[in-house]
Amino acid sequence: MTDLTTPSLRPLTGPCAALHCEAPAVYGPEAGPEAERLERMARGGPGALASHELLALLGVRIDAPALAAAGGLRGLCDDPGDALRETRAPREDLLRIQALLEVHARWMEARLRRGGRLESPGDTCRYAEARLRGYRAEVFAALFLDARHRVIAFEPLFRGTVDGASVHPREVVRRALVHNAAAVILAHNHPSGVAEPSFADRAVTERLEQALATVDVRVLDHLVVGDGETVSFVERGWL
Repeated sequence: MTDLTTPSLRPLTGPCAALHCEAPAVYGPEAGPEAERLERMARGGPGALASHELLALLGVRIDAPALAAAGGLRGLCDDPGDALRETRAPREDLLRIQALLEVHARWMEARLRRGGRLESPGDTCRYAEARLRGYRAEVFAALFLDARHRVIAFEPLFRGTVDGASVHPREVVRRALVHNAAAVILAHNHPSGVAEPSFADRAVTERLEQALATVDVRVLDHLVVGDGETVSFVERGWL
């Protein structure tokens, strides 16, 4: 996969070290907001902090009103590379958010790789969600697998409406051959948030299944990512 080059996250300094002491330190107002937030998180877990406070610990400087104006975490994190987001947060902070999202996606990928074979449909769905849910346009991607269903690579292949004109079976076949893949899992997002597959989704899946079969590559599933739901073609009985 292509690495995302981003500025390094700023390390937490100062009172953070006290959290590792045998006797926890008591923080007063004079210790500063970062120390106070760390103490609250140490005592009550991440859920004890508001979203803007968690972002502050990661070096993203945005207060509660500005976060609300950006549409909350969803509005701020969806496609943070969009230049329009700079009206809500500095570019440096948007790059930090990109780094955070990339770390999460790579963590999900590591869960796919754990134990070698791809065995958990739930993990596969969550990984597709982590990779695709934030795009404001439809993105069609493929997860390439070897003969033992171990992950080789995940690649976004096409951007735009999923129909016969924008998803090219020849290119999907070419990428499968480049990776020497034995199987693929197709995935794309619906920016509308509605995960229900369209007629075009089903038609292009059938075309891809036929094209990939000519080079002995199996289509194991097609996942459609929406808001809070991911539809599996296999679970629907369509593959």
